[in-house]
Amino acid sequence: MKTQNRQSINGMIFLVGLLLAAPFTAHAAGGGEHGNSLLDWVWKLINFGILVFLLVKFVKKPLQDYLQQRKETIEKTLKEAREAKEMAQKALADVEERLVLKDKEIAAIIESAQDSGQREKARLIEEGEKMKLRILEQARMNIDYELRKAKEALHAEAAEAALSRAEQRIKEEITEKDQDRLFRESLKLLEGKN
Repeated sequence: MKTQNRQSINGMIFLVGLLLAAPFTAHAAGGGEHGNSLLDWVWKLINFGILVFLLVKFVKKPLQDYLQQRKETIEKTLKEAREAKEMAQKALADVEERLVLKDKEIAAIIESAQDSGQREKARLIEEGEKMKLRILEQARMNIDYELRKAKEALHAEAAEAALSRAEQRIKEEITEKDQDRLFRESLKLLEGKN
């Protein structure tokens, strides 16, 4: 279709060129006389009228078609350009919206991580305090146990030392006469039980 339009336009340009050249050729063939200028004007008007008629007859429709197609092509191109621009603006708005959402999402993640970190810190401090109290309680219990053991050992040692001292004093102070008397009293006690 475009090739046919171009051929029609090229043919019309050639035809217009021939028509424009015809008066000059006729004027040159006339020998260049300047005497009859009214007749020249009439011929020029007739030539111009024929030219306009031929242009309207042969060029009007192809030229209108070509101009209409050109107009439609330009309108289509402009429409596509507007649509592409709208799509690009929409895509840009979407990207900007996603960036804003991503910024909010990142801020929410950071805030969540900070909150989680604060909770974990508080939990660790609380667990540390509980562990400290358990360790202190265990230490008190160990101290109490060791203190009881030390007291018991000290009592046992004191009792043993007292017994040893008493035995030594008894050995030093008891005589043979006292030993005989104690022996007899023990025998009587044993006989009385039987």
